[in-house]
Amino acid sequence: IRIRFGKAVRQKRTKLGVSQEAFADMCQLDRTYIGGIERGERNLALVNIEKIAKTLRLTIAELFRGV
Repeated sequence: IRIRFGKAVRQKRTKLGVSQEAFADMCQLDRTYIGGIERGERNLALVNIEKIAKTLRLTIAELFRGV
């Protein structure tokens, strides 16, 4: 699930045309943490999932759709 979630985040981030570094800043998270998420290496806390969803302008449910 971490790999599928990471792929979904990367896909939605690139669709917005935002670099990983800019996205991390927007989420108020570290760039290396975002990279780890996108590679499926991180097991995220719910508060960080919410930050990512809000930054992508999605609900948590929308972010997980297809994961």
